[in-house]
Amino acid sequence: MGRIDKKANEEARAAREAELAALEDGEEELDDADFDDDEEFLSRREKRRAEKEAEEEAALAEEEAAATESKPRGKVFWGSIAVLLAIAYLGANFLDVWWASRQSYDETASAAVVLGAAQYNGEPSPALRGRLDTAAELYAADKVDYIVVTGGGREGDATTQAKASYDYLRSTAGIPDERLFLEVEGTSTYEELAASSRFLVREGLTDVILVTDPYHAKRAALVAEEVGLTAEVHPTDSGAPFDRLAQETLAVSAGRVLTFRRLEQVISE
Repeated sequence: MGRIDKKANEEARAAREAELAALEDGEEELDDADFDDDEEFLSRREKRRAEKEAEEEAALAEEEAAATESKPRGKVFWGSIAVLLAIAYLGANFLDVWWASRQSYDETASAAVVLGAAQYNGEPSPALRGRLDTAAELYAADKVDYIVVTGGGREGDATTQAKASYDYLRSTAGIPDERLFLEVEGTSTYEELAASSRFLVREGLTDVILVTDPYHAKRAALVAEEVGLTAEVHPTDSGAPFDRLAQETLAVSAGRVLTFRRLEQVISE
């Protein structure tokens, strides 16, 4: 009988050790009902359970901390990508503006459109005079049949840019009146070309040569395309300083995203 009890105790102890090993290895627990009378075993089992719960909570906390930490890292990453894309976009547009400033169209077209520039009481500014002289040369070389002069007046002006240009071409270059068109309302590149386009389309003169300063060439061509003209640019021989190229780059970049019509509305609001 004593041998039987001793054997039973050994088997029970072996079973408890097996369950503890299973708990330590993360395996499925044995049946608790076999060990309710063993306080030491229950204590060790509960301790192990508490340790496992603590480990699980710690692991969960680490995962949450890692997820929280990854959010700002993700924002920084995508923010950096956005900045790099913006720089690349501006850089590409700068090259486009710079390249256009170095090109000159020397073929024929129906009309030359002179973009407006400042005038002082009817006297064209040097910039405007350079554009008008260039247009007159195109006309004299039979490159164009008509010249469109553009530009309205500013507050306090005695006349408009277009009228000052008209008078200059009539008196200095001897351009016949019937070969000149005036656009007298526009106060920006978009307004001047949009207004010119309306009567040029009506006259069937949609292929044009834009006359402006080199730095302005790309934006002028894009605006002309947007308002329905088939345009090339023959710039003046003035320079293209970096600061003006940079300004034009910003305008071209914004216009290509918004359209130049919408950009005009945004600026005027």
